[in-house]
Amino acid sequence: MHSPQHPDGDLPPVPETPAGLYRHYKGMLYEVVGTARHSETLEPMTVYRALYGEHGLWVRPAAMFAETVAIDGRERPRFEFIGTDRA
Repeated sequence: MHSPQHPDGDLPPVPETPAGLYRHYKGMLYEVVGTARHSETLEPMTVYRALYGEHGLWVRPAAMFAETVAIDGRERPRFEFIGTDRA
């Protein structure tokens, strides 16, 4: 269902988070499923799945997914792309 105020043709393109495997700066592995839009704000959101535990789905603002964090005085990616193959 499309919002009458924002038909798909009027929306700017969503910057895609490349699909694949990522390592969170704390060490856990995740798989990016895709990029979506927040239904109210239209903010691009990265959709990703944990590759541990119950394999839950998560969503985070795409800008936050791609940002860096300071760890022990060193800037590191919050999520580091490590490849496309789960094998």
